[in-house]
Amino acid sequence: MEAHNSKRCHWCGNDPIYIKYHDTEWGKPVRDDKILFEFLVLEGAQAGLSWITILRRREGYRNAFVNFDVKKVAAFKEKDVERLMKDETIIRNRLKINSAINNAKLFIEIQKEFGSFANFVWGFMPVKNQIVNDFKNGGIPARTEISDAIAKDMKKRGFKFFGTTICYAFMQATGMVNDHIIGCVAR
Repeated sequence: MEAHNSKRCHWCGNDPIYIKYHDTEWGKPVRDDKILFEFLVLEGAQAGLSWITILRRREGYRNAFVNFDVKKVAAFKEKDVERLMKDETIIRNRLKINSAINNAKLFIEIQKEFGSFANFVWGFMPVKNQIVNDFKNGGIPARTEISDAIAKDMKKRGFKFFGTTICYAFMQATGMVNDHIIGCVAR
């Protein structure tokens, strides 16, 4: 971790969990389907909540969703939903839990169609590479034309809890876009 007075994006504040996430993950390109599935589940769980709430429960999600093994999650049955509804280490929201299972099945369909989920989602990016934005002090959008297009395509396929705003947060988390402000230590 950088010296305490180093410049960082304002949103990570002073919370050590947020700082570690900001410095080591946010904005770093991910093409590993397992990690992409993890962020799909976490971002869906985050809907209506703060991201730090989800980060603090990340280990709980890792355990509850069998280390984000997409095939195992896709095979979850009603008894698994009931087990998760009693799990205090995650957000106990039936709609979000069911959507994670549904989205796992659709994620596998995309893998079959495109060879990997990474091929699918990065295929929306210009020349399939990261967009590096030049924000000085905020002004970061909540959505873009690309997040609109991805969210629309995924909604058509049946994905839940993945509108354009969640999609843009997913794009930031998985480094499809680098929105670290100019001068940030993690840029």
